[in-house]
Amino acid sequence: MNIRPFREIKRRKTKEIKVGNVKVGGDNPISVQSMTNTLTKDVKKTLNQIEKIQEAGADIVRVSCPDKDSTNALKDIVRNSSLPIVADIHFHYKRAVEAAESGAACLRINPGNIGNKEKIKEVITAAKNNNCSIRIGVNAGSLERDLLEKYKEPCPEALVESALRNISIIEDLNFYQFKVSVKSSDVFLSIEAYKQLSKVTDYPLHLGITEAGTFLPGSIKSSIGFGSLLLNGIGDTIRVSLSDDPVEEIKVGNEILKSLNLRNRGVKIISCPSCARQGFDVIKTVKKLEDSLSHIKTPISLSIIGCVVNGPGEAAQTDIGITGGGKGNNMLYLNGIESTKISTDEMISKLVRLIEEKAKEIDKAD
Repeated sequence: MNIRPFREIKRRKTKEIKVGNVKVGGDNPISVQSMTNTLTKDVKKTLNQIEKIQEAGADIVRVSCPDKDSTNALKDIVRNSSLPIVADIHFHYKRAVEAAESGAACLRINPGNIGNKEKIKEVITAAKNNNCSIRIGVNAGSLERDLLEKYKEPCPEALVESALRNISIIEDLNFYQFKVSVKSSDVFLSIEAYKQLSKVTDYPLHLGITEAGTFLPGSIKSSIGFGSLLLNGIGDTIRVSLSDDPVEEIKVGNEILKSLNLRNRGVKIISCPSCARQGFDVIKTVKKLEDSLSHIKTPISLSIIGCVVNGPGEAAQTDIGITGGGKGNNMLYLNGIESTKISTDEMISKLVRLIEEKAKEIDKAD
């Protein structure tokens, strides 16, 4: 059931680049990415984590390459990964060259930290020769010394000047397959930096609130920062940075995009907070459904409302809906229309079966 959203976001038009087989920018969907936290040289553990990240709904994954053992391992990781690999490089230009030659789809670098122009030229040449894009990663925690001296502290203007400086370095080498980020752990600083940058460049922007924190505070900070920017059409790819399992970053990222109708993947559950009127345990039911439906990738809307106050109205707007009733009898809605009563005991199993059938029906039609 396609309900027209109250507001549709008009995205800012940017250039299109490729990260492996994923197109970023232009009219392409906003991609979601995360970063592994395993030792890269442990190929098996890294690939296992990448598989879980992919299953959670990631489009791209970043892998840190701090040493030569890591860039050597990258060959096997790239060969066996289900996702395009971004190699995360800091300071040593040779690691960037090795990563490109090992098959990385993209290099995350800050050209200002790489070294002199000859070293940067070697990195760009390796990227060109290996069909590898680049992310210019500006971070408030690692700004160039002269910019800190100029502005006295990290500020939006300093981040933007750093980004423009690095864009110029790469453009002078006739390379244009890159995206840009201007991250900070401060939500307001990040928002303003991205807004300023979006006015002076049309390269795709990678959104992030860096070092956002643990799951709850980090998710909230990222949602506020991303939401403010995405509502204004700014952002082409996102990474939620949490001190948690990378899988959780993907879940949060996809939920942010779902909430703004910018991307629909999997089951979108609309549920009430529950109260004394509920006809069944809403919280427990929703948790079980989230787990049981995590394998569904097809966009489907599901409403789980504990009573008849808002239940029928929400059900009218979703593909499948449940409204709590008395004595363990709950009303099932299909395509917004009242269908039949089902008992609380059979509710979860029946909903899972109906949603799986709905997903097959939609996929077949597509």
